[in-house]
Amino acid sequence: MKVAVIGGTGLIGSRVVQNLNASGHQAVPHSLSTGVDVITGQGLEEAVAGADVVVNLTNSPTFDDASLAFFRTSMDNLLAASHKGGVGHAVILSIVGVDQVPDLDYYRAKVLQEETLKAGPVPYSIVRATQFMEFMDATLAMTADGDTVRLPRTPIQPIAAADVAAVVAEVAAGSPLNGVVDIAGPDVYPLDELGRLTLTAKGDGRRVVTDDTAGLFAAVHGDVLTAPSGARIAPTHYTDWLA
Repeated sequence: MKVAVIGGTGLIGSRVVQNLNASGHQAVPHSLSTGVDVITGQGLEEAVAGADVVVNLTNSPTFDDASLAFFRTSMDNLLAASHKGGVGHAVILSIVGVDQVPDLDYYRAKVLQEETLKAGPVPYSIVRATQFMEFMDATLAMTADGDTVRLPRTPIQPIAAADVAAVVAEVAAGSPLNGVVDIAGPDVYPLDELGRLTLTAKGDGRRVVTDDTAGLFAAVHGDVLTAPSGARIAPTHYTDWLA
């Protein structure tokens, strides 16, 4: 199949392209760097022309309420171009528990993206993943202050980007689900403990202070970001990934 991977040069997208091509498909990466702009629509019709599948892995440049406009506009443009081009399957990557954290602008924006896809004219699949292992450094940086990092006890079930990309590629190569598949890593950690584990493994002398009001994940209540019933569990353990 021919697969247009929008956002195909990023952390997940580049791996999805590699996986699909290794499986005998023709996956083509598209991004701003290749002249495709999902907001203005520039290059979008050309990117999806002749594609059997479109995988949308683009992401908002901000996590505030401006992300709502990004996902609304980008999905409207992508679906219009895909429908015009006769694309038979549209795939997006979302977040496990995304519809259960209404206090986060970015999560509400991702819900809007999902709803726009579901209501659109193209058969679809949604892959929801837990938090990427690769984002732990950024999570630590968000609440770092000198020699301390403040983190809440929010339960997190981290997944490796390579495992996410493998499932996205598999779903893209299959028939449209017209539904959602959830994927998660094999282990659950309170975020503060995950922070301590990470700093120790990296030889970082900073200290993690448990603070349930700190950072982005303070808005998350309960275990909504961990694998729901029926989720696929990826093989990579966080400790192995760190090593």
